[in-house]
Amino acid sequence: MGTITALRLNTRKKQINVFIDGLFSFTIADELAVTNHLVVGRELSAGQIEELTQSNLFHKCMDAAVQFLSYRPRSESEVRQRLRRRGFDREVAEQVILKLKERRLIDDAAFAEFWMNNRLSFSPRSARLINLELRRKGVAAQTASDVVQSLDDEHSAYEAGLKAAHRLSRLDYDDFHRRLYDYLRRRGFNHDRCKRAVESLWQEKVSD
Repeated sequence: MGTITALRLNTRKKQINVFIDGLFSFTIADELAVTNHLVVGRELSAGQIEELTQSNLFHKCMDAAVQFLSYRPRSESEVRQRLRRRGFDREVAEQVILKLKERRLIDDAAFAEFWMNNRLSFSPRSARLINLELRRKGVAAQTASDVVQSLDDEHSAYEAGLKAAHRLSRLDYDDFHRRLYDYLRRRGFNHDRCKRAVESLWQEKVSD
C-alpha cells in the first residue's frame, strides 16, 4: 500500500506521472486519471497500481489502433502488424483488436468491399488480382472470394483500358495495341479479355 504524493501533468503527451510516497511510480493518460479518481492523498495497493498500469497500456494501444484506422479502413491483419511494430505486446494487441471488432471498426468483409470498390474506381484490375491483394493483406480466402465473385472482368478490362487509351490516342494501331494490351495484362486480365478490350477501344478511337 502506498499514498499518492504528487500528480505531474505532461500537457504535450496528455498524461500524468504518478508519484507514490515521494517516488515516481507509473504514468497514466490524464483522462484515465480522472475516471479512476486519482488524487493526492489517495492510497493505492500494488494490485491497484498494476491494474491502472494495464488500463493505461490498453488505452495507449487502442489510441494507436484508432489513429491507424482513421486514415482508411484496414484489415485485421494490418492492424495487428501495426500494433506489433509499435511495440505493444501480443495480449494487449489482441484485446484491443477484439474490442474494435465488437465495435465493427475492424471488419474484414467490409474492408474487402472497400478495397475492391476503391480499385474499381481509381485503378481497375482483374478479380484475380484484387483477390490476391486482399489475401496479401491477411483477408481470409473465403472472404476475399465472396467479395470478388460478382466482378465482371470483361467490363473491368474495358474500364481499365479506357483510362489508359486517352494517353495512347496518338499512336498507330500496332503501338496502341501493344502498349494497351501490356497495360491490361499487368492488371491481371487474361489474354482474351485484353484483346477484346483493346479492339473495342481502338474502334472507338478511329470512329471519333
